[in-house]
Amino acid sequence: MPPARRIGAAVLAAVATGAAQRAVSRSFPAALARTNHRGESVTLAEGPAVALGATVAAVTGSALAGAPRTAVAAAVAGLGAAAVGAYDDVVGARPEQKRDKGFAGHLRALQEGRVSAGAVKVAGVGLSAVAAGLALAAGPRPGGRSLAVDAALSATVIAGAANVVNLFDLRPGRALKVGLLVAGPLAAGRDGSAAIASAVTGAAAAALPDDLGERSMLGDAGANALGALLGVGLAARLGRPGRALVAAGLIGLMAASERVSFTAVIARTPALNALDMLGRRPAHTLAAEAPAAGSPAAEVTAAPNAAEPIAAEPNAGEPGPGAGGR
Repeated sequence: MPPARRIGAAVLAAVATGAAQRAVSRSFPAALARTNHRGESVTLAEGPAVALGATVAAVTGSALAGAPRTAVAAAVAGLGAAAVGAYDDVVGARPEQKRDKGFAGHLRALQEGRVSAGAVKVAGVGLSAVAAGLALAAGPRPGGRSLAVDAALSATVIAGAANVVNLFDLRPGRALKVGLLVAGPLAAGRDGSAAIASAVTGAAAAALPDDLGERSMLGDAGANALGALLGVGLAARLGRPGRALVAAGLIGLMAASERVSFTAVIARTPALNALDMLGRRPAHTLAAEAPAAGSPAAEVTAAPNAAEPIAAEPNAGEPGPGAGGR
């Protein structure tokens, strides 16, 4: 993909993200308002804006690069993950949804005859990933390769990437930085994956200042969509062995997240901690009110990017399939 088109996709994503965030903020100020641990107001408008800006640019860039299947997959995965993520951001913040977190919470809700907002998101991300995987796998099949296998591998990469990026959305700017790091190598290609990487780069760069400044946050809508688009880019770029390897790695990260705090690992690793703190405001916690170190409450209370609805109970959030609270 020519450098001019990569730059064009990034610029389109950045402009569209900025315009969308202003429009969403004006249209839904109350529904997307949250209060962070500092007692300051933040908005979730960043999430839908990033999802829309990145998806529009990814679809446009992929189509211009002569990769129509990648364009279709990006549209389905990006918008699908954003829609169900936004649903969980809004509905999942309601008091009756507080205990329906993680797979255990979703199963308990089903046993009680309820469908949790998180379960809707899990199903929606999975279904959109399957549809995107089928779009990528369609077309000529040299050597009689199995459509089902290729589609399944692509879907696993897309859904896994959506969830893993969301797992990192626990501190200001962290998920956006992860997106930029993954998009960098992908942007060097010549196919639709380069357009997707450029789109993610532009959208993330546009959203980063307000996210780091704790004026806005991605939420599930933005983090899931950003990850899903990166998953489409990876699946489009890699062959079957590469997709299988990435899928295994993503599944491993999701399994590890059930037992290991990524935040704790980052804090203990000097290089990762320096990157994580780059551009962020100094941490602010009240020692007298701080819960015991390593407890779930400590993870949520100390998280500058963890937020709750105004005048509502604290919300740990729902990062994605199989993930812990945010």
